[in-house]
Amino acid sequence: MPRKSARLAALTVAAACSAASAVVLTSPAHADTVRIHDIQGDTRTSPLAGQQVTDVTGIVTGVRTYGSSRGFWIQDPAPDADPATSEGVFVFTGSTPKGVAVGDAVTVSGTVSEYVPGGTSSGNQSLTEITRPAFTVVSGGNPLPAATTLDARSVPAAYTPEPNGSINALPLRPAEYALDLYESLEGMNVQVSDARVVGATDPYTELWVTVKPYEHRNRRGGTVYGSYDAQNTGRLQIQSLGKASDFPDANVGDTLAGTTAGPLDYNQYGGYTLVAGELGTLETADLERETTRRQRTGELAVATYNVENLDPSDDTFAAHAAAIVNNLKSPDIVSLEEIQDNNGATDDGTVAADLTMTRLIDAIEAAGGPRYDWRSVDPADKQDGGQPGGNIRQAFLFNPARVSFTDRAGGDATTATDVTRIRGKAALTLSPGRIDPTSEAFDDSRKPLAGEFTFRGRTVIVIANHFASKGGDQGLTSQYQPPTRSSETQRHLQAKAVHDFTAKVLKTQKNADVVALGDINDFEFSETTELLEGGGTLWSAIKSLPRSERYSYVYQGNSQTLDQILVSPSIRRGAFTYDSVHINAEFHDQISDHDPQVLRFRP
Repeated sequence: MPRKSARLAALTVAAACSAASAVVLTSPAHADTVRIHDIQGDTRTSPLAGQQVTDVTGIVTGVRTYGSSRGFWIQDPAPDADPATSEGVFVFTGSTPKGVAVGDAVTVSGTVSEYVPGGTSSGNQSLTEITRPAFTVVSGGNPLPAATTLDARSVPAAYTPEPNGSINALPLRPAEYALDLYESLEGMNVQVSDARVVGATDPYTELWVTVKPYEHRNRRGGTVYGSYDAQNTGRLQIQSLGKASDFPDANVGDTLAGTTAGPLDYNQYGGYTLVAGELGTLETADLERETTRRQRTGELAVATYNVENLDPSDDTFAAHAAAIVNNLKSPDIVSLEEIQDNNGATDDGTVAADLTMTRLIDAIEAAGGPRYDWRSVDPADKQDGGQPGGNIRQAFLFNPARVSFTDRAGGDATTATDVTRIRGKAALTLSPGRIDPTSEAFDDSRKPLAGEFTFRGRTVIVIANHFASKGGDQGLTSQYQPPTRSSETQRHLQAKAVHDFTAKVLKTQKNADVVALGDINDFEFSETTELLEGGGTLWSAIKSLPRSERYSYVYQGNSQTLDQILVSPSIRRGAFTYDSVHINAEFHDQISDHDPQVLRFRP
């Protein structure tokens, strides 16, 4: 998902009334000399929000001098007896705080505010802060309050209460729910020990660990997201208060050995985050990129691969080519998602992608692969979503030495292909052609690309998809439980359209070989997939793998399935093999954020 700063340069009561990124609850009351636990209270929002507080005491546990959320954390070294009330709070200064250091004892006066990272419409929980602060350093060099340990014993198995609405007003029960535990420690000094990495270091110098080593672990060290009720409570984002250059380049399965400690923050892109003043030492697990086997003579190998906004200016062509040749073993047909036009993000009306495709084909041949041919349909300018000006689309690569493409002219951005019968077999009226491209289901989204292939005399209809993004959905740490997945509405329409087209093919020819594949942007257990499958019209073949191996993408430390290959009954009943080839999602030096998928079967 794209990242951008969501932090205001300053936060005031007046600005908060109009700014979507903060909420300040105003009150005419005035609170004198309160403790931090009085500010935090025993729910997710402060009982003193909007009020002025004076001479709040604490020890500085961390100072953030970078980004738009600058300030420092303080913690009361004399906690109360209530485990639901946090003893830490963030003091938001807006600019680099001066004259304050870790270990200082301070008194702080200011306004208690509730800041919502990403804005109120995001559904995110709010972060309790003291804003517009005035502070005095009383002494320096004080010992920090002991860090609270987060581990498999302290983090509950249940994620959150589910009242089908906001959980903000519910009393925190940190012994029962993981999200309540994290909230009860908001702003406090916490630590993890020997934590396994479950989300590789990203370009924003962040990674994810788990404090529960055995929670839905897979053989490569990740944490598998297998259902909406298995959120993986041990996941925690790690950032650093140090220099970005000192942050480790970690892959899934590595370990942050020793102690990682710092204040527990909450942000837009990961929810609860340990901002480390002390960072463990990286111990590598030497995770290797996977390689699938080569297809046998009588097997047709079909793959899907999201190449992440590939355009001629990119420097990843050789790497993608090597992946297709060496790791995927040159599949006969490859559905490519996120092929951009000939000048990428330049927004000048260009829609053709022949330069992009030719450069990739040349790179594959140079890497020792076959000389692929390709087919696609150019989109109308700026009608298919994605990066503005990029005009992403799906495209077919195919090896003409192994498979032939049946061309039927007439397919364009807005003309729909249909199903007909030729010599008793289902056939496409346009090949390549788009499925229902003018339907509202595909507004500002990629249109499915259908193509008719022949392998050893047998027709195979392949439908390449890239469904609507999950962007805009509420996160797992949302204040609303269960979180609203608003993006599903469009994907459900898209799934229904592709299912209905496939059903038409199978009505025309009951034993037709149909493969619908691509970046479905939804899980194998989701309603989107159920609609695609349609009670047996298609079947997601990733479900032939053990549950621990069903993933193609890693998001916020959850290894999950977004890329799928669905097959018609004739293929499912036959001999087939499926492989999710893990070459990208688990690695900090990924060339795409998706792992390709390969299906081999005998038509």
